[in-house]
Amino acid sequence: MEIFSEVLHIFLSLDNFLAIAVGVVIGVVVGSIPGLTATMAVALALPFTFSMQPVAAILLLVGIYKGGMYGGSITAILIRTPGSPANACTLLDGYPMAQQGHAKKALKMSLYSSCIADFISNIALIFFAAYLAKLALSFGAPEFFWLICFSLTIIISLASGSMIKGLLAALMGILLSMVGLDVVYGSQRLTFGNYNLMDTISFIPLLIGLFALPEIMEFYRKKALPHLKTKASGVGVTLAEMKRSMKSIVRGSLIGVIIGAIPGTGATAAAFISYSDARRRSPNKANFGKGEVEGVAAAEAGNNGVAGATMIPLLSLGIPGDVITAIILGAFMVHGLSPGPIMFQENLPLIYALFIGIMFSSVLLLVVGNMAIKYFSVIADIPKSILFPIVLMFCVYGAYAVNNDTFDIWLMLAFGVLGYIFNRAAIPAAPFLIGFILGPMFEDNLRRSLLIGSNDLSIFVRGPITWFFIALTAGSILLAIYRYVMAQRMARRAADTSQEAS
Repeated sequence: MEIFSEVLHIFLSLDNFLAIAVGVVIGVVVGSIPGLTATMAVALALPFTFSMQPVAAILLLVGIYKGGMYGGSITAILIRTPGSPANACTLLDGYPMAQQGHAKKALKMSLYSSCIADFISNIALIFFAAYLAKLALSFGAPEFFWLICFSLTIIISLASGSMIKGLLAALMGILLSMVGLDVVYGSQRLTFGNYNLMDTISFIPLLIGLFALPEIMEFYRKKALPHLKTKASGVGVTLAEMKRSMKSIVRGSLIGVIIGAIPGTGATAAAFISYSDARRRSPNKANFGKGEVEGVAAAEAGNNGVAGATMIPLLSLGIPGDVITAIILGAFMVHGLSPGPIMFQENLPLIYALFIGIMFSSVLLLVVGNMAIKYFSVIADIPKSILFPIVLMFCVYGAYAVNNDTFDIWLMLAFGVLGYIFNRAAIPAAPFLIGFILGPMFEDNLRRSLLIGSNDLSIFVRGPITWFFIALTAGSILLAIYRYVMAQRMARRAADTSQEAS
């Protein structure tokens, strides 16, 4: 009872309610603007949370995350331009529905399925995070070392594009995480005599440069293609359509929860797997891709089911589940908090306050989405020539606000160029960011393990937990190699087929 009253004391604050509301609104608005993603919004909002209370700061970012996941479906339905890759599956049926005059039905179904999936995902977060954190209390340095190894390999193996490029990006991230002073000997590493780098590379300039600037550069590099505008007209979802789609929504939500709980998988995979499962099981499978409302429901249930589940490894193990939770991990660190099993012991009321706020965000998403549907087509038509200079201004402010140092602005620009090169070369940025975040943890647990075992390598195979994660790591690597080999074979077959046809 004492903990419950403390939780209410932490959560029942006007600042917390405003943070959730503002976050959801920002997420929906940003997500509904082509070219702007929830990742960019969360990265840009992070510097504004420095002066906020920890719970309000985290809830603001979570609200943006959840609002952005739904907001990306708006442009996918109205103008066939998904706000994020996770919403690409939604346009398969959403845009044909809009063309047939059922845009409002598609938007409503997208909203309802998003809220239901988000709620189910939040329930999973509350039940499983505490259990995993309790299990993680039996972890020592060797166990955490193999857990981080597994996280790095699975992120690389499931990265979009080439496995080699994913591996390269992760190694670059780990390498850059070592810039600064050696934590054991105090010697400089990779600073090249620049005193600005002695305190490691600042996380915020890296984040903003890597994810926000490349979008702006890409816009000015090429002319924006005109979009066919569609008004949010028509009738809403009927009760019969909702009942018919409910099984696909629940299955898609569970698929999203399972995939979201695995670090590095992401919402895009969940959306397409959920969509494929719904099409396989539906009696209207022939209508999928031509304007089937159940297809919209399944796609949005899959990607929104990921939102709460990605917080499970973050809160319980301190391992970010995707790029956005990596940014949220940065917010925890800024406020002196370290997610993981120790946090469940030392800051349990704060965690429960976060759980309440996260549940409340699902309700707010439903309210904000219903109120704003008629304005969505207006949001999608904001001229980029006006929008992106404003975004650039926030980028500069966000980078400078960390340490009030112009060097961080130059860092942001450098990582912006790197992010642009990544985009042009189809190198995934997620393994780079996760490698940068997990690099210090990887090194710390490696050194601690060797110190505990007096440099005896048998410490790394000391028990069943280490063997479990060794097996998972090996399986992840083998999966990555298998996918790479199969992709190479398919590419060769396609090339041979094209040569024979010519």
